[in-house]
Amino acid sequence: MNPFSSDSLTPHRRRPRYSGKYPKKFSEKYKEHRPDQYPETVSKVLASGKTPAGTHLPILVPEILEALAITPGSVVIDCTLGYGGHTESILPRIIPGGRLIGLDVDPVEQPKTEARLRGLGFGSDLFQARRSNFAGILKVLSEEKIEGVDAILADLGISSMQIDNPERGFSVKNEGPLDMRMNPNKGQPASVFLEKVNADLLSSLLEENADEPNAGRLGELLAGKKMNTTLELATTIRGIFPQMEEEEQNLTIRRVFQALRIEVNEEWNALETLLRHLPQALKKGGRVAILSFHSGEDRRVKKSFQAGFRDGIYQEVAEEVVRAGFEERRANPRSIPAKLRWAIRG
Repeated sequence: MNPFSSDSLTPHRRRPRYSGKYPKKFSEKYKEHRPDQYPETVSKVLASGKTPAGTHLPILVPEILEALAITPGSVVIDCTLGYGGHTESILPRIIPGGRLIGLDVDPVEQPKTEARLRGLGFGSDLFQARRSNFAGILKVLSEEKIEGVDAILADLGISSMQIDNPERGFSVKNEGPLDMRMNPNKGQPASVFLEKVNADLLSSLLEENADEPNAGRLGELLAGKKMNTTLELATTIRGIFPQMEEEEQNLTIRRVFQALRIEVNEEWNALETLLRHLPQALKKGGRVAILSFHSGEDRRVKKSFQAGFRDGIYQEVAEEVVRAGFEERRANPRSIPAKLRWAIRG
């Protein structure tokens, strides 16, 4: 058999053997990336309490649908389209006459999600995907000639697809470039920021963005250092605290990664801009639900909603956060830190 095709001199290469039930390398998990062809493999991964590679399990879906009071004809903004799990649950409920616009800054994942939702039969008259940070929500509404919407959803933080793919630089477990940008075409990667930042600023960011108790020491020893990969940074952090228990080392590493990710993507600025613009983006009686994953996000959302309620901007706000129940936490451990807050425009 001729190993070369008639059209090319490139030799044919057989696909690597599938390495076991749960391959460790992201690139080897091709069965998980093709749920249509390998549903049994995906089902086994889900049953094990893990998220299949290249996907994201939406969190608190029934609670979000209840908070947003989705009905036929509703106009909705999903500020963080991601894998489209929440959007997929909302779309059937706004038919007929409804419309949903999904915002996402990620040029890698957004086209995949749009194609996936189109494949499920959701046409452009019902669903549009826009490449935008949610800080630009008013600009998007203006361009779409929409004066106000019935519901807004924002699922803050980072998606499973971004975390799991080591090439994106978010993973604390797998080797990859120290990048962490949600839009790799914009801004500077975490490696460049770390090399340029001074110790005082880095220490304050570690404290503000991640509540890191060793922020001062980490700032002094990491600022100005040239590190190109995620594991290089993780190894350096372990070396700073050699006497620390491994579990605590891992927590420290995750907090450092979180703080850098927030800074590189200017997440606080984007969130605060969204919170300021929400009242203008919502119709009277319109609802907003925001899903956060750490104290800094939740604190900002809580204060904004409470201030809006005092000023009469919101007629009702969530008195307590809504959390995932036991079954969801067991099936999807990434739901454990999630906090849902909602508000209704006055």
